[in-house]
Amino acid sequence: MMFFNDNKSLYYFIIYYIYRGQNLTTKTFFYFMSKILIIEDEAAIRRVLLKILSEENPDYKVSEAEDGLQGVELIKKENFDLILCDIKMPKMDGIEVLNQIKIIKPETPIVMISGHGDLDTAVQSMRIGAFDYISKPPDLNRLLNTVRIALDSNKLVVENKRLKKIVHKKFEMIGNSSSITKIKAMIEKVAPSEARVLITGANGTGKELVAHWLHEKSHRSKEPLVEVNCAAIPSELIESELFGHKKGSFTGASKDRVGKFETAHHGTLFLDEIGDMSLSAQAKVLRALQENKISRVGSDQTIKVNVRVLAATNKNLKKEIAEGKFREDLYHRLAVILIKVPPLNDRREDIPLLIQHFSKKISEEQGTTCKEFSKKAITMLQKYDWTGNIRELRNVIERLIILGGEQVSETDVKLFASK
Repeated sequence: MMFFNDNKSLYYFIIYYIYRGQNLTTKTFFYFMSKILIIEDEAAIRRVLLKILSEENPDYKVSEAEDGLQGVELIKKENFDLILCDIKMPKMDGIEVLNQIKIIKPETPIVMISGHGDLDTAVQSMRIGAFDYISKPPDLNRLLNTVRIALDSNKLVVENKRLKKIVHKKFEMIGNSSSITKIKAMIEKVAPSEARVLITGANGTGKELVAHWLHEKSHRSKEPLVEVNCAAIPSELIESELFGHKKGSFTGASKDRVGKFETAHHGTLFLDEIGDMSLSAQAKVLRALQENKISRVGSDQTIKVNVRVLAATNKNLKKEIAEGKFREDLYHRLAVILIKVPPLNDRREDIPLLIQHFSKKISEEQGTTCKEFSKKAITMLQKYDWTGNIRELRNVIERLIILGGEQVSETDVKLFASK
Protein backbone atom coordinates (compact mmCIF):
# COMPACT_ATOMS: atom_id res chain seq x y z
CA MET A 1 0.00 0.00 0.00
CA MET A 2 1.24 3.49 -0.86
CA PHE A 3 1.19 6.27 1.77
CA PHE A 4 1.26 10.02 1.07
CA ASN A 5 2.81 12.63 3.31
CA ASP A 6 0.89 15.55 1.81
CA ASN A 7 -1.84 16.54 -0.61
CA LYS A 8 0.70 17.30 -3.36
CA SER A 9 1.93 13.70 -3.42
CA LEU A 10 -1.66 12.46 -3.55
CA TYR A 11 -2.39 14.91 -6.41
CA TYR A 12 0.48 13.61 -8.54
CA PHE A 13 -0.50 10.02 -7.83
CA ILE A 14 -4.08 10.74 -9.04
CA ILE A 15 -2.74 12.60 -12.12
CA TYR A 16 -0.69 9.54 -13.03
CA TYR A 17 -3.72 7.23 -12.92
CA ILE A 18 -5.82 9.72 -14.91
CA TYR A 19 -3.01 9.66 -17.48
CA ARG A 20 -3.11 5.84 -17.61
CA GLY A 21 -6.77 5.99 -18.54
CA GLN A 22 -6.21 8.44 -21.42
CA ASN A 23 -5.97 7.21 -24.98
CA LEU A 24 -3.00 9.38 -25.98
CA THR A 25 -1.34 8.75 -29.30
CA THR A 26 2.01 10.45 -28.73
CA LYS A 27 3.90 7.14 -28.61
CA THR A 28 4.42 7.18 -32.33
CA PHE A 29 6.43 10.40 -32.09
CA PHE A 30 9.14 9.29 -29.67
CA TYR A 31 12.54 7.99 -30.56
CA PHE A 32 13.83 4.54 -29.81
CA MET A 33 16.09 4.28 -26.74
CA SER A 34 15.98 7.96 -25.85
CA LYS A 35 17.80 8.69 -22.59
CA ILE A 36 15.99 11.13 -20.32
CA LEU A 37 17.18 12.56 -17.00
CA ILE A 38 14.73 13.89 -14.39
CA ILE A 39 16.27 16.31 -11.86
CA GLU A 40 13.63 16.90 -9.18
CA ASP A 41 13.95 17.05 -5.38
CA GLU A 42 10.33 15.96 -4.72
CA ALA A 43 10.22 12.16 -4.81
CA ALA A 44 6.48 12.03 -5.62
CA ILE A 45 6.91 14.16 -8.74
CA ARG A 46 9.93 12.13 -9.82
CA ARG A 47 7.96 8.89 -9.45
CA VAL A 48 5.03 10.17 -11.48
CA LEU A 49 7.20 11.60 -14.27
CA LEU A 50 9.22 8.38 -14.41
CA LYS A 51 6.08 6.22 -14.61
CA ILE A 52 4.46 8.41 -17.26
CA LEU A 53 7.54 8.41 -19.48
CA SER A 54 8.37 4.72 -18.93
CA GLU A 55 4.83 3.60 -19.74
CA GLU A 56 4.60 5.98 -22.67
CA ASN A 57 7.54 4.18 -24.23
CA PRO A 58 9.08 1.09 -22.56
CA ASP A 59 12.27 1.66 -24.53
CA TYR A 60 12.92 4.92 -22.72
CA LYS A 61 15.85 4.84 -20.36
CA VAL A 62 14.83 7.29 -17.63
CA SER A 63 17.33 8.26 -14.92
CA GLU A 64 16.68 10.26 -11.75
CA ALA A 65 18.58 12.81 -9.69
CA GLU A 66 17.22 14.12 -6.40
CA ASP A 67 19.10 17.43 -6.51
CA GLY A 68 21.08 19.66 -8.85
CA LEU A 69 24.53 18.48 -7.78
CA GLN A 70 23.65 14.84 -8.38
CA GLY A 71 22.14 15.76 -11.75
CA VAL A 72 25.27 17.62 -12.89
CA GLU A 73 27.48 14.66 -11.90
CA LEU A 74 25.30 12.29 -13.96
CA ILE A 75 25.42 14.65 -16.95
CA LYS A 76 29.23 14.69 -16.77
CA LYS A 77 29.32 10.87 -16.93
CA GLU A 78 26.54 10.17 -19.45
CA ASN A 79 24.96 11.63 -22.58
CA PHE A 80 21.22 12.33 -22.32
CA ASP A 81 18.79 13.14 -25.13
CA LEU A 82 16.62 15.28 -22.83
CA ILE A 83 16.80 16.72 -19.31
CA LEU A 84 13.76 17.67 -17.20
CA CYS A 85 14.93 19.94 -14.39
CA ASP A 86 13.10 21.55 -11.48
CA ILE A 87 13.89 25.19 -10.73
CA LYS A 88 13.72 25.31 -6.93
CA MET A 89 15.99 22.65 -5.41
CA PRO A 90 18.42 22.39 -2.49
CA LYS A 91 22.24 22.42 -2.92
CA MET A 92 22.06 23.72 -6.50
CA ASP A 93 18.98 25.36 -8.01
CA GLY A 94 17.72 24.82 -11.56
CA ILE A 95 19.27 28.01 -12.97
CA GLU A 96 22.72 26.98 -11.70
CA VAL A 97 22.19 23.49 -13.14
CA LEU A 98 21.15 25.02 -16.48
CA ASN A 99 24.30 27.19 -16.58
CA GLN A 100 26.46 24.13 -15.80
CA ILE A 101 24.79 22.03 -18.52
CA LYS A 102 25.29 24.79 -21.08
CA ILE A 103 29.03 24.50 -20.40
CA ILE A 104 29.25 20.68 -20.15
CA LYS A 105 26.73 19.56 -22.80
CA PRO A 106 25.51 22.73 -24.58
CA GLU A 107 23.45 20.92 -27.23
CA THR A 108 21.33 18.82 -24.84
CA PRO A 109 17.75 20.20 -24.63
CA ILE A 110 16.65 21.14 -21.09
CA VAL A 111 13.00 21.55 -20.10
CA MET A 112 12.56 23.44 -16.81
CA ILE A 113 9.81 22.52 -14.33
CA SER A 114 8.48 25.58 -12.54
CA GLY A 115 6.01 26.22 -9.74
CA HIS A 116 3.43 29.01 -9.99
CA GLY A 117 5.74 31.41 -8.19
CA ASP A 118 8.70 30.59 -10.45
CA LEU A 119 7.32 32.03 -13.70
CA ASP A 120 9.83 34.91 -13.88
CA THR A 121 12.66 32.48 -13.19
CA ALA A 122 11.30 30.17 -15.92
CA VAL A 123 11.37 33.04 -18.42
CA GLN A 124 14.93 33.83 -17.29
CA SER A 125 15.89 30.19 -17.92
CA MET A 126 14.58 30.47 -21.49
CA ARG A 127 16.87 33.46 -22.03
CA ILE A 128 19.83 31.44 -20.75
CA GLY A 129 19.08 28.64 -23.18
CA ALA A 130 16.42 26.28 -21.78
CA PHE A 131 14.43 24.53 -24.50
CA ASP A 132 11.08 25.14 -22.77
CA TYR A 133 9.42 25.12 -19.37
CA ILE A 134 6.33 23.44 -17.95
CA SER A 135 4.42 24.60 -14.90
CA LYS A 136 3.45 22.55 -11.86
CA PRO A 137 1.09 20.77 -11.79
CA PRO A 138 1.91 19.71 -15.35
CA ASP A 139 -0.71 19.44 -18.05
CA LEU A 140 -0.07 15.94 -19.37
CA ASN A 141 -0.63 16.70 -23.04
CA ARG A 142 1.68 19.72 -22.80
CA LEU A 143 4.28 17.65 -20.95
CA LEU A 144 4.28 14.87 -23.54
CA ASN A 145 4.19 17.26 -26.49
CA THR A 146 7.11 19.23 -25.04
CA VAL A 147 9.10 16.03 -24.52
CA ARG A 148 8.32 14.90 -28.08
CA ILE A 149 9.33 18.24 -29.63
CA ALA A 150 12.52 18.40 -27.53
CA LEU A 151 13.51 14.88 -28.61
CA ASP A 152 12.73 15.79 -32.23
CA SER A 153 14.98 18.83 -31.88
CA ASN A 154 17.79 16.80 -30.32
CA LYS A 155 17.63 14.22 -33.10
CA LEU A 156 17.96 17.02 -35.66
CA VAL A 157 21.02 18.37 -33.81
CA VAL A 158 22.62 14.90 -33.75
CA GLU A 159 21.81 14.37 -37.44
CA ASN A 160 23.20 17.79 -38.30
CA LYS A 161 26.47 16.94 -36.52
CA ARG A 162 26.64 13.62 -38.40
CA LEU A 163 26.09 15.36 -41.74
CA LYS A 164 28.74 17.96 -40.88
CA LYS A 165 31.22 15.15 -40.30
CA ILE A 166 30.33 13.72 -43.72
CA VAL A 167 30.75 17.15 -45.33
CA HIS A 168 34.05 17.62 -43.47
CA LYS A 169 35.26 14.27 -44.84
CA LYS A 170 34.10 15.26 -48.31
CA PHE A 171 36.24 18.40 -48.18
CA GLU A 172 39.24 16.74 -46.57
CA MET A 173 42.65 17.97 -47.78
CA ILE A 174 44.80 14.99 -48.77
CA GLY A 175 48.58 15.20 -48.98
CA ASN A 176 51.82 15.47 -47.02
CA SER A 177 53.87 17.44 -49.53
CA SER A 178 55.62 20.56 -48.26
CA SER A 179 53.27 22.88 -50.20
CA ILE A 180 50.11 21.26 -48.79
CA THR A 181 51.60 21.13 -45.28
CA LYS A 182 52.27 24.90 -45.49
CA ILE A 183 48.68 25.56 -46.62
CA LYS A 184 47.28 23.47 -43.75
CA ALA A 185 49.46 25.37 -41.26
CA MET A 186 48.34 28.71 -42.72
CA ILE A 187 44.67 27.67 -42.48
CA GLU A 188 45.14 26.80 -38.79
CA LYS A 189 46.50 30.31 -38.14
CA VAL A 190 44.12 32.28 -40.36
CA ALA A 191 40.78 30.47 -39.80
CA PRO A 192 40.10 31.74 -36.22
CA SER A 193 40.60 35.36 -37.36
CA GLU A 194 38.17 37.56 -39.28
CA ALA A 195 40.72 38.27 -42.03
CA ARG A 196 39.53 38.04 -45.62
CA VAL A 197 41.33 35.46 -47.73
CA LEU A 198 41.99 35.38 -51.48
CA ILE A 199 42.65 31.84 -52.73
CA THR A 200 44.39 31.53 -56.09
CA GLY A 201 45.24 28.57 -58.27
CA ALA A 202 44.42 26.82 -61.53
CA ASN A 203 41.11 25.02 -62.13
CA GLY A 204 40.77 21.75 -60.24
CA THR A 205 43.54 22.40 -57.69
CA GLY A 206 41.22 22.44 -54.66
CA LYS A 207 40.51 26.10 -53.94
CA GLU A 208 37.02 25.17 -52.71
CA LEU A 209 38.57 22.75 -50.19
CA VAL A 210 40.65 25.57 -48.73
CA ALA A 211 37.53 27.75 -48.37
CA HIS A 212 35.64 24.96 -46.61
CA TRP A 213 38.51 24.34 -44.22
CA LEU A 214 38.77 28.04 -43.39
CA HIS A 215 35.06 28.11 -42.57
CA GLU A 216 34.99 24.82 -40.61
CA LYS A 217 37.89 25.88 -38.40
CA SER A 218 36.49 29.36 -37.73
CA HIS A 219 34.14 30.49 -34.95
CA ARG A 220 31.51 30.95 -37.69
CA SER A 221 31.42 27.20 -38.44
CA LYS A 222 27.95 26.78 -36.88
CA GLU A 223 26.60 29.39 -39.28
CA PRO A 224 26.18 28.86 -43.04
CA LEU A 225 28.91 28.82 -45.66
CA VAL A 226 27.24 30.36 -48.71
CA GLU A 227 28.95 29.76 -52.04
CA VAL A 228 28.52 31.87 -55.17
CA ASN A 229 30.11 30.88 -58.47
CA CYS A 230 30.53 34.30 -60.07
CA ALA A 231 31.45 32.77 -63.45
CA ALA A 232 28.20 30.78 -63.65
CA ILE A 233 25.85 33.76 -63.14
CA PRO A 234 25.12 36.17 -66.03
CA SER A 235 26.54 39.65 -65.42
CA GLU A 236 23.04 41.21 -65.48
CA LEU A 237 21.90 38.91 -62.62
CA ILE A 238 24.99 38.83 -60.39
CA GLU A 239 23.97 41.91 -58.36
CA SER A 240 20.52 40.45 -57.68
CA GLU A 241 22.14 37.15 -56.67
CA LEU A 242 24.54 38.80 -54.24
CA PHE A 243 22.43 41.62 -52.80
CA GLY A 244 18.83 40.57 -53.48
CA HIS A 245 16.18 42.72 -55.12
CA LYS A 246 12.87 44.44 -54.52
CA LYS A 247 9.70 43.37 -56.27
CA GLY A 248 9.34 45.16 -59.64
CA SER A 249 12.95 46.40 -59.70
CA PHE A 250 13.45 44.77 -63.12
CA THR A 251 11.58 42.54 -65.57
CA GLY A 252 10.96 39.19 -63.91
CA ALA A 253 11.34 40.48 -60.33
CA SER A 254 7.90 39.27 -59.28
CA LYS A 255 8.68 39.28 -55.54
CA ASP A 256 11.27 40.48 -53.03
CA ARG A 257 14.37 38.31 -52.90
CA VAL A 258 17.07 37.93 -50.24
CA GLY A 259 20.62 37.96 -51.62
CA LYS A 260 23.61 35.82 -50.67
CA PHE A 261 25.11 38.49 -48.41
CA GLU A 262 21.99 38.41 -46.23
CA THR A 263 21.80 34.61 -46.36
CA ALA A 264 25.39 34.41 -45.09
CA HIS A 265 24.72 36.81 -42.16
CA HIS A 266 26.96 35.75 -39.22
CA GLY A 267 28.50 33.11 -41.48
CA THR A 268 30.92 32.98 -44.41
CA LEU A 269 30.41 34.06 -48.02
CA PHE A 270 32.64 32.31 -50.57
CA LEU A 271 32.92 34.20 -53.86
CA ASP A 272 34.34 31.62 -56.27
CA GLU A 273 35.80 32.82 -59.60
CA ILE A 274 35.58 36.44 -58.45
CA GLY A 275 37.78 37.46 -61.41
CA ASP A 276 34.70 37.00 -63.63
CA MET A 277 32.56 39.50 -61.71
CA SER A 278 31.35 42.62 -63.51
CA LEU A 279 32.83 46.00 -62.54
CA SER A 280 29.46 47.34 -61.31
CA ALA A 281 29.03 44.31 -59.01
CA GLN A 282 32.64 44.74 -57.83
CA ALA A 283 31.81 48.31 -56.73
CA LYS A 284 28.88 47.07 -54.63
CA VAL A 285 30.96 44.28 -53.10
CA LEU A 286 33.62 46.85 -52.20
CA ARG A 287 31.02 48.99 -50.43
CA ALA A 288 29.71 45.94 -48.54
CA LEU A 289 33.24 45.12 -47.36
CA GLN A 290 33.97 48.73 -46.37
CA GLU A 291 30.72 49.51 -44.57
CA ASN A 292 29.26 46.08 -43.74
CA LYS A 293 26.09 47.30 -45.44
CA ILE A 294 24.27 46.31 -48.62
CA SER A 295 21.28 47.57 -50.60
CA ARG A 296 18.96 45.34 -52.57
CA VAL A 297 18.59 46.07 -56.28
CA GLY A 298 15.78 48.64 -56.67
CA SER A 299 15.93 49.80 -53.03
CA ASP A 300 17.60 52.74 -51.26
CA GLN A 301 17.34 51.05 -47.87
CA THR A 302 20.62 49.82 -46.38
CA ILE A 303 20.83 46.48 -44.59
CA LYS A 304 23.60 45.68 -42.08
CA VAL A 305 25.43 42.41 -42.69
CA ASN A 306 28.01 40.56 -40.62
CA VAL A 307 29.81 38.33 -43.10
CA ARG A 308 33.32 36.99 -43.52
CA VAL A 309 34.23 36.99 -47.21
CA LEU A 310 36.52 34.43 -48.83
CA ALA A 311 37.26 34.71 -52.55
CA ALA A 312 38.91 32.48 -55.13
CA THR A 313 40.08 32.91 -58.70
CA ASN A 314 42.07 31.11 -61.37
CA LYS A 315 42.99 34.44 -62.99
CA ASN A 316 45.98 36.69 -62.49
CA LEU A 317 44.16 39.58 -60.83
CA LYS A 318 47.13 41.96 -61.08
CA LYS A 319 47.04 41.48 -64.83
CA GLU A 320 43.24 42.00 -64.78
CA ILE A 321 43.78 45.24 -62.82
CA ALA A 322 46.32 46.47 -65.38
CA GLU A 323 43.80 45.77 -68.16
CA GLY A 324 41.02 47.61 -66.28
CA LYS A 325 38.94 44.46 -65.72
CA PHE A 326 39.28 44.29 -61.94
CA ARG A 327 39.22 47.00 -59.28
CA GLU A 328 42.53 47.46 -57.48
CA ASP A 329 40.83 48.73 -54.30
CA LEU A 330 38.67 45.58 -54.16
CA TYR A 331 41.75 43.41 -54.68
CA HIS A 332 43.44 44.97 -51.65
CA ARG A 333 40.26 44.55 -49.60
CA LEU A 334 40.09 40.86 -50.45
CA ALA A 335 43.77 39.93 -50.38
CA VAL A 336 44.44 40.45 -46.66
CA ILE A 337 45.70 36.86 -46.69
CA LEU A 338 46.82 35.20 -49.93
CA ILE A 339 46.77 31.42 -50.27
CA LYS A 340 48.11 29.96 -53.50
CA VAL A 341 47.06 26.36 -54.15
CA PRO A 342 49.73 24.55 -56.19
CA PRO A 343 48.96 22.50 -59.32
CA LEU A 344 49.10 18.71 -59.00
CA ASN A 345 52.23 18.59 -61.17
CA ASP A 346 54.05 20.49 -58.39
CA ARG A 347 53.04 17.99 -55.70
CA ARG A 348 53.39 14.61 -57.38
CA GLU A 349 54.47 13.00 -54.09
CA ASP A 350 50.83 13.35 -52.93
CA ILE A 351 49.47 11.27 -55.84
CA PRO A 352 49.75 7.84 -54.07
CA LEU A 353 47.71 9.18 -51.11
CA LEU A 354 45.18 10.79 -53.46
CA ILE A 355 44.80 7.51 -55.41
CA GLN A 356 44.15 5.64 -52.16
CA HIS A 357 41.66 8.29 -50.99
CA PHE A 358 39.71 8.43 -54.26
CA SER A 359 39.72 4.66 -54.67
CA LYS A 360 38.14 4.21 -51.24
CA LYS A 361 35.64 7.04 -51.74
CA ILE A 362 34.53 5.93 -55.23
CA SER A 363 34.16 2.31 -54.08
CA GLU A 364 31.94 3.46 -51.19
CA GLU A 365 29.81 5.54 -53.55
CA GLN A 366 29.38 2.63 -55.96
CA GLY A 367 29.00 -0.05 -53.29
CA THR A 368 31.94 -2.09 -54.62
CA THR A 369 35.09 -3.53 -53.07
CA CYS A 370 37.94 -1.03 -52.82
CA LYS A 371 40.50 -1.77 -55.55
CA GLU A 372 44.23 -1.62 -55.03
CA PHE A 373 46.65 -0.06 -57.49
CA SER A 374 49.93 -1.78 -58.28
CA LYS A 375 53.17 0.10 -57.55
CA LYS A 376 53.93 0.33 -61.28
CA ALA A 377 50.45 1.74 -61.96
CA ILE A 378 50.94 4.40 -59.28
CA THR A 379 54.41 5.29 -60.59
CA MET A 380 53.01 5.67 -64.10
CA LEU A 381 50.20 7.94 -62.86
CA GLN A 382 52.76 10.05 -60.98
CA LYS A 383 54.56 10.73 -64.26
CA TYR A 384 51.46 11.99 -66.11
CA ASP A 385 50.98 15.66 -66.95
CA TRP A 386 47.94 16.58 -64.86
CA THR A 387 46.72 19.74 -66.57
CA GLY A 388 43.26 19.22 -65.04
CA ASN A 389 44.80 18.77 -61.57
CA ILE A 390 42.94 16.94 -58.77
CA ARG A 391 39.65 16.95 -60.68
CA GLU A 392 41.24 15.16 -63.64
CA LEU A 393 43.01 12.65 -61.37
CA ARG A 394 39.72 11.74 -59.68
CA ASN A 395 38.03 11.13 -63.04
CA VAL A 396 40.90 8.90 -64.18
CA ILE A 397 40.80 6.89 -60.90
CA GLU A 398 37.05 6.35 -61.34
CA ARG A 399 37.59 5.19 -64.93
CA LEU A 400 40.31 2.74 -63.84
CA ILE A 401 38.17 1.33 -61.03
CA ILE A 402 35.30 0.67 -63.46
CA LEU A 403 37.35 -0.65 -66.38
CA GLY A 404 40.48 -2.08 -64.72
CA GLY A 405 41.13 -5.52 -63.26
CA GLU A 406 40.78 -6.64 -59.64
CA GLN A 407 44.08 -4.89 -59.00
CA VAL A 408 44.61 -1.88 -61.26
CA SER A 409 47.79 -2.62 -63.20
CA GLU A 410 50.27 -0.73 -65.35
CA THR A 411 48.52 -2.23 -68.41
CA ASP A 412 45.16 -0.84 -67.21
CA VAL A 413 46.72 2.60 -66.89
CA LYS A 414 48.13 2.38 -70.43
CA LEU A 415 44.75 1.25 -71.82
CA PHE A 416 42.31 3.47 -69.93
CA ALA A 417 44.23 6.46 -68.55
CA SER A 418 46.10 7.50 -71.65
CA LYS A 419 45.98 11.17 -72.53
